[in-house]
Amino acid sequence: MVIDGFLDLHAFQPAEVKSLIPDYRCECQPRGIVQIRIVHGKGSGSLRNLVHKVLDRLPMVKSYEYAPEGNWGVTPRFGASHRIRVTSVVLFPVA
Repeated sequence: MVIDGFLDLHAFQPAEVKSLIPDYRCECQPRGIVQIRIVHGKGSGSLRNLVHKVLDRLPMVKSYEYAPEGNWGVTPRFGASHRIRVTSVVLFPVA
């Protein structure tokens, strides 16, 4: 998996998300990545809710919100044919 601050959950099972997000965050911070974009899709909202519950429990998460370009719109990473939801996460810097 590439650690570049862009985590696409489409390739993972929902059961994997609970450990994947904290593990990914742990790999990002030593690389100086303090903002992560998590792609969770626009389906029923269950994966988004799970992502937000995981983020709520992580003390290293400063804030999160829908990324502007992912708010039922187009994310440049995928191109015009993909309409997805993205949550943008800001982490506390490593001390």
